[in-house]
Amino acid sequence: MNIARDRALDAAPPRKAGRDIRRAQLIGATIAALARKGYAALTVADVAKEAGLSAGIVIFHFTSKDELLAAVLHALATEYHQHWASRVREAGPSAAERLKALLLSDFDTSVFTPEKLAAWIAFWGETQGRPVYDQICSGLDAQRQAASESLCRELVVEGGYLADPHILMRTLEALCDGLWLGLAAHGAGHSDRVSAPDAHKIIMAALAALFPRHFVAGS
Repeated sequence: MNIARDRALDAAPPRKAGRDIRRAQLIGATIAALARKGYAALTVADVAKEAGLSAGIVIFHFTSKDELLAAVLHALATEYHQHWASRVREAGPSAAERLKALLLSDFDTSVFTPEKLAAWIAFWGETQGRPVYDQICSGLDAQRQAASESLCRELVVEGGYLADPHILMRTLEALCDGLWLGLAAHGAGHSDRVSAPDAHKIIMAALAALFPRHFVAGS
């Protein structure tokens, strides 16, 4: 691998488009390497090997491992936010359908993959010791929670439920987080592994229990 040549190619016109493509390639490679190696053991060399590039190219685009990992988390968080928001918009005006779309979007195949899930779990374990990770996600998390709580509030009013919309939101968000963690803990091939269809059934059962005038379990 000729590092000088690769750097020259990365810097050549059209510069921004080529740079963005290379950065996206390295972010994808980091997600794959994180899933295989874990957070603590991950090295720049692992990412370079995964991408089929030199370590020098990784550092050319991301000056350090910390910068690279922050960029990966930002990419994951942005993708996740854009995904659920688009699903809610597509669901139409019904609060029940929008809440259902919001929750089930967590298990669409574009975001619910073993590699991305493993990467998320790796970052969750590092949030307390690395405030920058919390800064990346906190605003987007707040937007999702606000959307979920607003939809819960609409359903409470529509159905005359005697429940606190904030508590309902927290319950549903904890359920989704738990399903993600359950998949990560058991791993592929385990008899108790949570699949996307399983998650759909569990979420619909929870919605039916919390909002029986709006949802039916198994629908």
